[in-house]
Amino acid sequence: MNAATTPAGNTWQVLTVTMAIQAMVAMASLTIPAVAPAFAGRLGASVSLLGFYVALVYVGAILSSLMSGQAVRRYGAIRVSQAGLLFCTLGLLAALLPSLWAVGVGAVLIGMGYGPITPASSHLLIASTPPHRASLVFSIKQTGVPLGGMLAGVVAPPLTQQAGPAAAILVVAALCLVCALVSQPMRSGHDADRVPAAPLRVGGLLGPLKLVLSQHNLRRLASASFFFAGAQLCLAGYLVTYLHIELGYSLVTAGIALSVAQLGGVLGRIIWGYISDRYLGASRTLAALSLVLAATSIATGLLNEQVPLALTLILVTLFGASATGWNGVYLAAVARLAPSGMAGTATGGALSITFFGVVVVPAVFGLLSDAVGGFGVGYMLIAIPILICGGALLRSAPPRA
Repeated sequence: MNAATTPAGNTWQVLTVTMAIQAMVAMASLTIPAVAPAFAGRLGASVSLLGFYVALVYVGAILSSLMSGQAVRRYGAIRVSQAGLLFCTLGLLAALLPSLWAVGVGAVLIGMGYGPITPASSHLLIASTPPHRASLVFSIKQTGVPLGGMLAGVVAPPLTQQAGPAAAILVVAALCLVCALVSQPMRSGHDADRVPAAPLRVGGLLGPLKLVLSQHNLRRLASASFFFAGAQLCLAGYLVTYLHIELGYSLVTAGIALSVAQLGGVLGRIIWGYISDRYLGASRTLAALSLVLAATSIATGLLNEQVPLALTLILVTLFGASATGWNGVYLAAVARLAPSGMAGTATGGALSITFFGVVVVPAVFGLLSDAVGGFGVGYMLIAIPILICGGALLRSAPPRA
């Protein structure tokens, strides 16, 4: 089945299913960062360890994204997505144990659940989406990530304030499990292309990465995504802590700010996807986006207690629109550039580089922020590599047809 023969209605059906699953795993990955001050206090740990928690999540995501191509081929994209939701459930439950080691294991499990979701959805969408709508459709699907972040920001802090962080974590774990069960009726139709006899080889884990590194255009996009993804997680992972501890906002207000930033990401993904398809193409769109991301990151770092809340919310909305808005354009470009039938494999390889940025950049951000005087300075410094990436993308952009 290909985009030319797939009914248009099937595109929207697949889009709805994949976006819902994406939202749930994103919510799972951001729940603990959304309640970090209370969660760290429960364990007697420092909030500066949050960067390492995020890093462990994406260590798991790297491993599972590299395995995702083989797993999707053998078990089907819906079954792999269900397994991802189950891993997220188990990871959240592990984080409830009174041990930093258990929290670390839980972070890796959540990452193992998060990693294969995008390759699986790319496998489904590239077969059902006309090429001229690819950036927009992929961008709409990727709004599941900021939607999940919005849910984490709206649900987790109030539950934490009323009943403690454990209650918030249990609720999100239950939602992931329900989503896995609800998606079961979709499997027979959407996993019809699976090959049950396809092998699972440990030696094949590097295949997706080799595919991306062997092609110049894929390699260039994946390299830029290293820093874009790092900036995205510095926003999502540290914003609540930054606003609560350094600027004096209540935990609930800081959670609302995170939700507003994620709402900006929802709108940004759709707008940037439309701009890419209609006007600029992927490379120029990502270059333009990097300018907005750098400017809003610097402005966020310059916030202080005298800035009105309304202005802060407008700023973090713009920050979210850029820091969380690039993914759909990026993933659509990767899927288009992949060899025929290998969109899931290429996406898995590209995301392993993307996720490596999430492992490295937030951890460095946390340590650097401690060393230089706070998260505000960290947000200003992260603008430097973003601008360099934008310039590289603009210089290498192909002529726009």
